Amino acid sequence: MKCCFRTLAVLAVAASCLAGCRAVREARRAQEAAAPAGAGPVDRRKIDLSGCSLEELVGFALTNRPSMASAAIEVQDARLALREIAADAPLASSTPWNAAHASASLGYSESSKAVHFDDFEAKTRRGDATGGISVDLLVWDFGRNDARARAQAENVLAAEQSLVKEGYAVFNEVSSAYFALLQNRALLEVAATNAVQYADHLERAECMFEQGEAQKLDVVRAKLDLALARESLVSASNDVAVAGARLMAALGVDASQGDYRSVLGESPAGLADVQRGFADTDESAEDAFLFARTNAPAMKVARARLRAASAQVDYAVADLKPSVSASLSLNWTDPLWYWRWGVSAAQSLFTGWRKTTAVERATLSLRAAESAVDSAEQQLSRSIEVAVAERDNAREGFASAEESVRSALENLETVTSRYEVGDVSRVDFTDAVSAYAEAQGNRIKAFYRGQIAEAVLFETTGRIPVYSSGR
Repeated sequence: MKCCFRTLAVLAVAASCLAGCRAVREARRAQEAAAPAGAGPVDRRKIDLSGCSLEELVGFALTNRPSMASAAIEVQDARLALREIAADAPLASSTPWNAAHASASLGYSESSKAVHFDDFEAKTRRGDATGGISVDLLVWDFGRNDARARAQAENVLAAEQSLVKEGYAVFNEVSSAYFALLQNRALLEVAATNAVQYADHLERAECMFEQGEAQKLDVVRAKLDLALARESLVSASNDVAVAGARLMAALGVDASQGDYRSVLGESPAGLADVQRGFADTDESAEDAFLFARTNAPAMKVARARLRAASAQVDYAVADLKPSVSASLSLNWTDPLWYWRWGVSAAQSLFTGWRKTTAVERATLSLRAAESAVDSAEQQLSRSIEVAVAERDNAREGFASAEESVRSALENLETVTSRYEVGDVSRVDFTDAVSAYAEAQGNRIKAFYRGQIAEAVLFETTGRIPVYSSGR
């Protein structure tokens, strides 16, 4: 019997060790992978994003951005926390097999004892082996575990929706950076064209001065116009570099892995060409809000946290009640076997009002979560109204700017032809060039401002983005 008991105890310990082997292996792998910053070699792999559409760039960012990995880890952690709660479920639950908790122990102790024989004293030693197996069973906890499980299930839902929300944030960041880069590149082309026009103007002014048809002051002012145009060109080039760095950061690509020039590819054929990412929408702010109020990730997170707070109130109330448990143990002390069993009910009589205070705090947390839902709705409404207004304003501005571009181009062509024959002054020519460049810039800015507003609407409402490759 003694040998059998020892074998059973050893098997119980071995089973417990085997159960944790997988988790320990995964933990060690994670420790090995998490090398200190700068300790490992730098990844110099070049990432080829040439020719990628906006949709492909967003997909790349969703896969490679560290913030997405962190949000996914939060989801896994919430699910593991739910498994921990399920492992403590009572017998009177949907998972009664989790109610029992077993433990095994094995030990050995030795003591000495003095023995007297007349004038002779001796010491003897005696050792005792001990062991035991015990099973504790939670019969009923008056809803504590169920309330905790419901609260954590809502936390899991909140974590999942936070992951979706982070995905939309990455989508909006990549889209905004992409459109900003396209806008600045188009503005750079306008600045370059403007500089070419002033260079031609300077060449004509110098030729007219040599022929006696212009004054020295006209040549000096033409040089000044060209210098200012070149300064604008340098500034526009810097804006493109900054926007490119922002796009690469939004994609999760560092400077050693790629360059924004490979993403854009070839420039469009002319200044009038713009690159569309989304089709125009006409949804009103009211309709967008009614949809987003139910489907936006931010609202789903807020409502999940509200339900979790309600479940926490149930837990705090259940914690005021007693718990019923049973136990069974089999113990051995060489050479004696004995066993015991029992049922107990425990109720705290006075704990300094700790448990009643916990109920009050849970109630306050519920009220705070309810206020957070209202605040999220107001914030959502404001964001949608601003985005819709920005979209509509940008669309109107683009239509107006296109008409201004046509008028400015016609005016520039007329003034240029008349300036060459001396019918208009240099000031008129300079004003015509500036007006055309400004109209082109306004057109480009209005178009991409509208595209960014469309991206914001997708993010705030929680709709699946619909991409467009048209012009």
